[in-house]
This record gives sequence, C-alpha cells and structure tokens, in this order.
Amino acid sequence: MTIKEAQETVDQWIKTVGIRYYNELTNTAVLMEEVGEVARLMARVYGEQSFKRKEQEASAKTDLADEMADVLFVLICLANQTGIDLTEAMKKNLEKKSIRDAERHANNEKLR
Repeated sequence: MTIKEAQETVDQWIKTVGIRYYNELTNTAVLMEEVGEVARLMARVYGEQSFKRKEQEASAKTDLADEMADVLFVLICLANQTGIDLTEAMKKNLEKKSIRDAERHANNEKLR
C-alpha cells in the first residue's frame, strides 16, 4: 500500500465505519496517546524497563506493530483533515534532509 492509498483508505474508513473525523485537536491528543503506547513498549522490549506482572512479553512485538499502526492511522487522519499530501511531504522532507545532512552524519564520530 502506498502512502496515497493509505490516506484514501483511512478517509474511506472514517467516512463509513468511523462516521466522521474527530476534530484536529482531539486527534492530536489521540496521536500523543498512541505515541506514548509505542514508547512504553519500546522501553520494555528494547530498553531497560521490565514488563509489569500483568503484561506479557511474548506478544510485545506484535503489540508494538499494532501500536505503530495506530500512530500511523491517526497521523494519516490529521494529514487528511489538514489537506496534507503525505507522499509529497515525505519527498520534500527527504530532499531537505539530504541537503542538510549531506556531510553531517558522515562526519559524526559517534556513528562510527
């Protein structure tokens, strides 16, 4: 699925199953909540934080994929609501990074 297809699919889902978009402020808060859930799992799966007793480590990577998809879904909702073409935005962002960081990372001793 391309980014454009994802934006169209989410828009269709919202208009049928979801009834309508939450407002932009609500979706921003939901995005922060979902990012927090990704952060919680990252800290436990890849970081030094241990799982709580009721949490199950076995399904953590599956849960992480689902939480990342939740973040992407809400981000796409916000892009759709604000008229952002994420394909074009990503292209422009990579161009910016390629110019800005052309030598920056190659010269970073910490990355060697």
